[in-house]
Amino acid sequence: MKNLSSDEKKVDRRQFMLNSTLAAGAAAGLLTARTNMVEAAPKRNIIKSLKFGMIQPKDKKASIEDKLRVAKEAGFASVEPNTIFRATDLAKFSAGAEKVGIEIDAIVCSTHWGKPLTDPDPEIYEQTIKGMRTSMLNVKDLGGDMVLLVPAVVNENVGYEVAWKRAVERTKMLAEDAERLNVTIGIENVWNKFLLSPLEARAFIDEIDSKFVKFWFDVGNVVQFAYPEDWIRTLGGDRIARVDVKDFKREGNQWKELGKGSVDWTAVMTAFDEIGYEGYFAAEVSGGDKDYLIEAVSKPMDRFIAL
Repeated sequence: MKNLSSDEKKVDRRQFMLNSTLAAGAAAGLLTARTNMVEAAPKRNIIKSLKFGMIQPKDKKASIEDKLRVAKEAGFASVEPNTIFRATDLAKFSAGAEKVGIEIDAIVCSTHWGKPLTDPDPEIYEQTIKGMRTSMLNVKDLGGDMVLLVPAVVNENVGYEVAWKRAVERTKMLAEDAERLNVTIGIENVWNKFLLSPLEARAFIDEIDSKFVKFWFDVGNVVQFAYPEDWIRTLGGDRIARVDVKDFKREGNQWKELGKGSVDWTAVMTAFDEIGYEGYFAAEVSGGDKDYLIEAVSKPMDRFIAL
């Protein structure tokens, strides 16, 4: 397997992606005539990504490369797989991404929910430490630069204050690995009864105090009890390094397709402009085939980006 872990190769790959995007823009007149493609017309420097598990082609035997091609044809410049534990799969992602011309910008740690980093049992939390280290190596090999981490789970056995202390301590330990590999750990806000306000989220990042630990802000995850634009301004551009997009309807407490929930996307985009955010917007919604990804995910994202 070709090793893509050097910084020079990462830059080369990103330059390739930039050149591909510029070429696609030059051919926009042709793309509009093709109903199976999406014309991206953003006025902001935002790159569209999505979780790899959302790609669900009609062909149930579709390969990793096939799925990457579906994402590309649906208008996405990048994808974000879960932790890749098998070398054969890592090789398939690497070769497939290069052949299709799509980026893998980040890896989502797949162990942090079932094996919380804040669990009292070393045999449990060390599985997420291992999962994070594997994820960091994955993303380095694939030319990306970030790994998503849920840093804590508060439950009947682990209280908030204890979770905070353990999460800070163990994330700081992982930050040393991130620094060595020159990748960033992204702390995501999720429904884990932890980091319940933007003030706490900001304090958590500041207490860790590492340029290799930033915030991965999920727009939809705060809608039930807060306003994403407020979180964005409170966290600020120095802390937010990645963004997940989804939508949620307060009335009825329901997840919705993008643009059909309670998120005020104009206010959200204005807030991102104010903090100077540039980079990835990763969709994290229900998956489907190429037509679904185009109509229900990619096109709505284009509209938000162009607001």
